[in-house]
Amino acid sequence: MARAYGANASLLAAFEPSYGTHPSGTTEYWKLPFVSTSLGSEQGLIANDLIGLGRDPSAPIRDVIKVEGDMVVPIDLRNFGLWLKALLGAPVSTGDVDHQHTFGSGQPVLPSLALETGLPDIPAYFESSGVMVNSVQVKFARSGAADATLGLIAQGEVKQLVSVDATPQALGITRFNQFQGSIKKNGQALGNVVAAQLTFSNNLARIETIRSDGKIEGADPTVASLTGNLEVRFADTDLIDAATNNAPLELTFSYVIDATKSLTFIAHEVYLPKPKLSISGPGGIQATFNWQAAKNTAAGRMFTVILHNDVASY
Repeated sequence: MARAYGANASLLAAFEPSYGTHPSGTTEYWKLPFVSTSLGSEQGLIANDLIGLGRDPSAPIRDVIKVEGDMVVPIDLRNFGLWLKALLGAPVSTGDVDHQHTFGSGQPVLPSLALETGLPDIPAYFESSGVMVNSVQVKFARSGAADATLGLIAQGEVKQLVSVDATPQALGITRFNQFQGSIKKNGQALGNVVAAQLTFSNNLARIETIRSDGKIEGADPTVASLTGNLEVRFADTDLIDAATNNAPLELTFSYVIDATKSLTFIAHEVYLPKPKLSISGPGGIQATFNWQAAKNTAAGRMFTVILHNDVASY
């Protein structure tokens, strides 16, 4: 009897023509790299409340179906653009050879995906429909691989014995690494940063209607949020002063391979809280700023992501 191993698992994705509608037979799927996933369908049980039938309980009642979970994916040069499209909507793409894709927050309607997680050792292929990307979290550090954690909400899941696409597209993997990262404040390099994190969320609202199949009706975007933190060695009072004066600033987080291969996250209007400084011994003093972003009038939005690569369009 075969046993499933993560090393042999596969992930295929395609955008749906409308929410929960399976892509047409001519739609090509992309084969995407991933680190881990907990996306899947679950249906709980509710204890039966009948009495008068003796001390032993009656059979439990099945609850509604939930299809959600997190997925950790590599931040790479090409495939990550598909996740950004699902998170923020279609980009504005320019360039004939060196392409620039600009994604922005605030779009009223977001696309949905069909995602297939394949276990060919069994074989078993689990396809989730109506998949919406609710959130993304990116951590910046001095070393290591650059990954993103995606929060996913889906409508349903079906199990198949064969893959939905035997010959999916593959964009190729060029992975960003943490040593290629940088952080800027108002266009200037921000020094003494030990670690940083940013989290963007669409704050999707599950539309939980009464249905015979137990599924949700949809997941609608509400007021988005962009938050994060900066952990810095205390070397000057620039950030403390900005927090004290409630002065907004622009934070830019980038991964750069070269002039035509880069990924940039821009929080256009960031507000810093004033942190308490603690001295716990003779070593260096650090401060953590848990920032929040807001819509910037000049930029017309809160959050922009710019991807430079060799992909013509998404």
